[in-house]
Amino acid sequence: MKISIRRSRRAAIAVALGSVLALTATACGDDGSGSGGDKGDEGSGKGKIVFWDNNGGVRTDIWKEIIADFQKANPDIKVEYVGIASTEYQSKVDTAIQGGGLPDVGGVGAAMLAGFSAQNALEPLDSRLSKSSLNGKLNEDMVGVLKAAGGGDGTLFSIPTSANNGVLYYRTDLFKKAGLDEPTTWDKFYEAADKLTAAKKNEFGYTIRGGAGSIAQALDAMYGQSGITSFWDGDKTTVNDPKNVSALEKYAALFKKDTPAADLNNDFTKMVAQWDSGTIGMLNHNLGSYQDHVKALGVDKFRGIPQPIGSSGKRVQVSNPVDGMGVFKSSKNKDAAWKFIEFATSAAENSKFNKAAGQVPSNNDAAKDAWISEAEPTKLAAAALTDGSTTIVQLPYYLPDWNTISKADNEPNFQKVLLGDMSAKDFLDTMADQLNKAQAEWKEQNG
Repeated sequence: MKISIRRSRRAAIAVALGSVLALTATACGDDGSGSGGDKGDEGSGKGKIVFWDNNGGVRTDIWKEIIADFQKANPDIKVEYVGIASTEYQSKVDTAIQGGGLPDVGGVGAAMLAGFSAQNALEPLDSRLSKSSLNGKLNEDMVGVLKAAGGGDGTLFSIPTSANNGVLYYRTDLFKKAGLDEPTTWDKFYEAADKLTAAKKNEFGYTIRGGAGSIAQALDAMYGQSGITSFWDGDKTTVNDPKNVSALEKYAALFKKDTPAADLNNDFTKMVAQWDSGTIGMLNHNLGSYQDHVKALGVDKFRGIPQPIGSSGKRVQVSNPVDGMGVFKSSKNKDAAWKFIEFATSAAENSKFNKAAGQVPSNNDAAKDAWISEAEPTKLAAAALTDGSTTIVQLPYYLPDWNTISKADNEPNFQKVLLGDMSAKDFLDTMADQLNKAQAEWKEQNG
């Protein structure tokens, strides 16, 4: 359909740049197509480079530490740091892509890669990595996520810095009082959700994400229970497989029975605040909220563990946000930009960054550092990603329409499912139809 194809092209420029701001920072040179076809230059490997951080204010201090370390080790290179708040990031990047003035290097996360690569904005990094000291040192799953997200042809446009893995947080004090086992399986999860609920006392077993960001959490619960290990079966999505439909029906049935009614509109900030201040047994979120829970509850009243194991005895989860750094094609100093990426993702610096961010390091040596064991959820998440216990279902970040489908198009429909106004089957059939069309259009455009 020509209309849908045009929509995909628009999405490559706007949606992928905008809807995923919470995931990563971006930096890019002129895009190589819309900004005049500037292919940049390797440069002298010295002089000035500009780095954009999309989480300015949150990650500013740690990035300034890393930059200081880099400039001490590379006195011939000066890094100009530009911190951009995530709420302002979309307009900044979009304006710069259209009008020029984009930096040399910056964060490029999985969900935005399709949009950038569709504009020919990013420098392929496979050859650089193969000749680098980083080769063989990076988490293969994280590299795989970024390769898959880059447009579907396996080109690596971004070097991973970290993964923000999914975590099931649970109140150890409430579980102990109720005589419940740790929710390590989906059966134990549902048992606990029901047993810990006393709605008249404002006590609930679980808090479900019904507002912004709900689709990724719902997909995680679906595939985790069904045990389906691939998002695609040929060119058709498995989203609406009967096993996933059944899993979503069971998961959505928790709403208002074992969860607060307010969950319908809760995004992650409201959901986390509600869990920290109330009497709710379990919360699905990620490593990013760990310190919030520590501040609210202390370390003795909760644990954060990997997602539950399914009936097959294996853990299945959808791919979680992977952050990375890319060199942009219009950079006039690609060699220096690459040196900065190499340095920032080296064992020592990658460990320093992820300790501050509370995320899983991409550098395998950094993942062995002592601080990991001090933050139990990070330790367990890192182990789950490396010990073979977890199968990752790769989400189709390479589809330019992915962010529209997984956010604006279907978050309102998921709320209808929670309210009982739409069946889980109709919801998933609708999403599957959109995904199958987007996949067909992507294949047509990319040969």
